[in-house]
Amino acid sequence: MLVADDDRLIHGVLAFFLKQAGFIVTSAYNGREALEIAEKEAPDLLVLDGMMPELDGFEVLKRWREQPRLAKVPVIMLTADKDSMAGALGSGAVAYLTKPFSPDELVRQASHFTGRRN
Repeated sequence: MLVADDDRLIHGVLAFFLKQAGFIVTSAYNGREALEIAEKEAPDLLVLDGMMPELDGFEVLKRWREQPRLAKVPVIMLTADKDSMAGALGSGAVAYLTKPFSPDELVRQASHFTGRRN
């Protein structure tokens, strides 16, 4: 699983809870890095912050969906902007979580979209 968030504190919290649930987490701290890592590793899920430097999460999602290798990989958008939910889902995100997020809901969504039982 790839977690992309430029806020290192939030990223650390995301990674902590996902690792505690048994997921293997790869990290990206901006949109461009997320796409570069995904091209090499083809993760089974992307947890993607909406607002990041270099490429924001919405541009990453658009480019993600254009790549045949990644097009079917589920993306969970995570952002503080509740107003962008429709745009995220309309662009191909499978789920949308707002900050502050519930760690239990994050793990539940990640488990659901990767087919894991936690």
